[in-house]
Amino acid sequence: MLGRGEVIGKLQMSWDELLDHGDESFDISFPPVCDVHPSLTLKAAVVYACDNQDDALSDSLLDCDIARDTDAGHAQFAKYVTSKNVSHLNAAVEHFQLVLDQCPVSHPDRAAALTNLAWARLIGYARDDLQDIDTTTSLFREALALRPQPHPDHPLSLYNLTETLKWRHKKRRTAADIRSAAQLYHELLPLCPEDTYLRSIAAGADGVDYVINECDNLPKDASDKGICLRRVVLELCPLGHQLRPRALDKLSSALRSRFTQRGNIDDLDEGIQFRREAVSLCPEGHVGRDFYLNNLALSLKVRFRHQGKPNDLDEAISSFEEALRLRPVGHKYRDTSLDNLGGALVVHFNNRGDIDDITRAISLRREALTLCPPGHPRRVTTLHNLSLALKTRYDKMDTSEDLNEAIDQHRESLQLTRLDDPLRHRYLYNFSSALCSRFTQTRENGDVEEAINLCQEASVALSSLHPDRMFSYWWLQVAYRSRYQILHDPADLELAVENFRLASGHPTQGFPERIKVAYNWVTAAEEHSHASGLQAYTTIFDLLDRHLATRSSTISRREAATAFRYTRTLPVDAASCAIRHDTLRQAVELLEQGRGQQWSLASRLKTPVEDLESANSTLAHNYLELSKRVSNAAQSSATIADRAVVDRAATEYRRITRQWEAAVAEIRNLRAFSRFLLPPLYEDLQVAARHGPVIILIASEYSRSAIIVPTSGEPHHVPFPSITLTDLKNFKDRFARAIRNASVMGPKQPRNDLMVLLRTVWDEIMLPVVNVLQQRLKLKSHSRIWLCPTAAFTSIPLHAAHPFRTNPDRSKEPCLEDLYICSYTPTLSALVRSRQLMKKRVAPSFVTIGQGQPGTGKGKALLAVDSELELVHKLVPAMANCTAISGDAATRAGALQGLEENTWVHLACHGKQDPKQPYNSHFVMRDEHLTLLDIMERDIPHAEFAFLSACHTAVGDEETPDEVIHLAAGLQFSGFKSVVGTLWEVDDSVAKHVVKAFYENMFMDLKDGCVMDCTKAAWALNRATHAVKTEVPLEQRMVFVHIGV
Repeated sequence: MLGRGEVIGKLQMSWDELLDHGDESFDISFPPVCDVHPSLTLKAAVVYACDNQDDALSDSLLDCDIARDTDAGHAQFAKYVTSKNVSHLNAAVEHFQLVLDQCPVSHPDRAAALTNLAWARLIGYARDDLQDIDTTTSLFREALALRPQPHPDHPLSLYNLTETLKWRHKKRRTAADIRSAAQLYHELLPLCPEDTYLRSIAAGADGVDYVINECDNLPKDASDKGICLRRVVLELCPLGHQLRPRALDKLSSALRSRFTQRGNIDDLDEGIQFRREAVSLCPEGHVGRDFYLNNLALSLKVRFRHQGKPNDLDEAISSFEEALRLRPVGHKYRDTSLDNLGGALVVHFNNRGDIDDITRAISLRREALTLCPPGHPRRVTTLHNLSLALKTRYDKMDTSEDLNEAIDQHRESLQLTRLDDPLRHRYLYNFSSALCSRFTQTRENGDVEEAINLCQEASVALSSLHPDRMFSYWWLQVAYRSRYQILHDPADLELAVENFRLASGHPTQGFPERIKVAYNWVTAAEEHSHASGLQAYTTIFDLLDRHLATRSSTISRREAATAFRYTRTLPVDAASCAIRHDTLRQAVELLEQGRGQQWSLASRLKTPVEDLESANSTLAHNYLELSKRVSNAAQSSATIADRAVVDRAATEYRRITRQWEAAVAEIRNLRAFSRFLLPPLYEDLQVAARHGPVIILIASEYSRSAIIVPTSGEPHHVPFPSITLTDLKNFKDRFARAIRNASVMGPKQPRNDLMVLLRTVWDEIMLPVVNVLQQRLKLKSHSRIWLCPTAAFTSIPLHAAHPFRTNPDRSKEPCLEDLYICSYTPTLSALVRSRQLMKKRVAPSFVTIGQGQPGTGKGKALLAVDSELELVHKLVPAMANCTAISGDAATRAGALQGLEENTWVHLACHGKQDPKQPYNSHFVMRDEHLTLLDIMERDIPHAEFAFLSACHTAVGDEETPDEVIHLAAGLQFSGFKSVVGTLWEVDDSVAKHVVKAFYENMFMDLKDGCVMDCTKAAWALNRATHAVKTEVPLEQRMVFVHIGV
């Protein structure tokens, strides 16, 4: 019997014909059935009686009874199939049951007997002639159990069981049956070769396609089990299957729901990948393209809210726009597209501030509402969303009409919402926000009381880890703070702060939303002088660090950082807050944690592990291997343009990063490494001051001051009471103007404007610092000091501070560089890391790299470059094995190779700082630019010293000034411990005087056997600028600065 019991033919053959084939099997063919040509393979065997004649006779008789009853059952069943007479069915069932009763569990024909009986019962059930399907299902299950893989009838038994499950589902609509059928088909189809009868009936519309369709009709299930089923269904829809787009979308929808419940970004990313594929399978003209575009856009918008990537929002808007075009007036779902596009434009307005976005959003949502009259199933959602857009415009334009209309619509939508609506909590807390706004305007106490009650109701409706619970905390905070600002009850402020803590710490919400919460916490704490201010700053720095760590490339980390423009001043504001609380150690720690995050995130993969190797070499090796994999994944992802590929790369990057984080956690379990890669404590940072104090200059709107970190002991605070933030910002412009004017003066003309500025810097900033160094720290003259400027201080040449005054005895009053040897450091951690790398020293090798003829469009020719390289070559000791790269050899690749293969480098060429995208800052080579990013991606741990005789190599970033992202810092990051850079344009014709004096001092009295010491660079530069006073004008002497050890 095949399939459903069809008779495919009759076979008559004599014993002689049968035995003529001997021991060889042979095939008998039958006429086609369902476009398949069935055949039967037979083999005859002669069985001789054994010694126990009685037993053999008994077995033979039993086999004859089984065969006779089986044939009788098939005959009756065939008559039932054609005549539909129930008596034939009952007779067939009776015969098959007799056969089964004669086949105990160990009998070789039991599975066949079970199958025959079950098929007869199933067909009777399908025709409503039998009512019991459960017994039939049990019979098929037992038959399957008796035919495990690789039994030749295992596929057929799988198919039989799917059939009974499908029929039971058709009659009873039991979800469990269709789920089981999907699992069975998932196992069956790979076992059915193409062009076989079983494949034709299993893969047809009544087979697997029915199961797929019925699975698609199941309620959304975001549980792990539900998503597992969706993956099974997708595998039942291979490429080319007409139902694949819908299966992709259903799985994506379940993944997005699980993301909403748990906050795991991998679920959302994977869902977006599936929805991209669904859209790609529905080209222009496909009937479902609008549906899949809309759903892709929804997921992209959710990811934008979670991660803040601008491309996601732009793509979402573009997809919503296309979906709307595919749903013209009269389309069943036009209102949905209007509403969704409006929502994306609201988000775009909140992030970009273009008033046209919110105006169009409201217009779109008003049109959507007209398409949803009272009684329409989507009216509640559309009302709510229109009210959100109106409230958003009120927040921007303060139009009372918008607010009142928003409240009326919020109230109507809430009245129409069922208590079990899964989105009710959002309607509650968004209504609360509108009431709070009106309370602030009218001071009507009933509004704020209702707002608080609504938020509390929303919180109760959500599980503790639901991502939206963060918004309940947020709006509850808004309500309490609104009431505090009117009634001034301290209890309300405490409640607001507690909800700030809960919202910013909510683990399943995305970092961008939590960062916004933490920033508002900082603002509120500063506004109300609340004691939680320092905790708020610590929280936002931690969130920013974790958010930036989700970005795989250096460029994307900076883009993520600049998206939060309002956080630019937080490091200095946090330090100012700590100073006001008289916790100077914490001021240093917060400043370090908040500044240079992009450097610290990149450098964590290059952290020296010598101490760890001594303690646990296995953990050290694992950490280094994973760091390398993370770094490689980051660099490879930076060159990808395809958005779908970018998504997959981001998922892979997160997977490797989680392994790296697990390795770091294991290292922290070692007692001596409990703070491995954690933000450093004051004791860790003080190592930077081992060879001289570090002066951190802090420019905040709340205060301007310096903190001096001494070699040992507590930090010292130096206030600058007469300097305002505006003064410091003006200094930048005035210095730029004075230097620009000086560049066109003759070498002997006095630089009066510049001198006035440097005198102000001395009197107002550096003299108070020097007084503390001399009087409290007793620091000897000509000692090393390190300047660590922040924010507005980074644009001021602090090292050149000068009184330009004469003492009563006609001696000149000393300037800063007369008193001390000045160096800069981007951060204390950078200096600590350079000191750690000093342990790795190798035999010195020196390379000069020069490009004086960069080519058309790359800047003017630098005629003194070649002579400068020759000069350096003469001054470098023979032990350094000096080589030169210049002219046609000074290409991007040649320069990179020179940097990697040598420990000392002198580079003379054009340097360009890109203030908008500092990682594109570059040295100009013959072919391509040698960029800051190129340098950062190299790890050169044995490098020691670099002299950058190029323009703008130590000038930072306009967007993130506290990150100190410039070419000199990039070289320090890649491994160079000591770097000389420049603050503005260098005149190559006079720079060689400084270069000559520098190297003469650097290698003075260097005898055979002595070691070239890069820590002398600051002293050598100090001596050089003093030595060339008569030859080099002031602005060209002070342009050079030293960074590092």
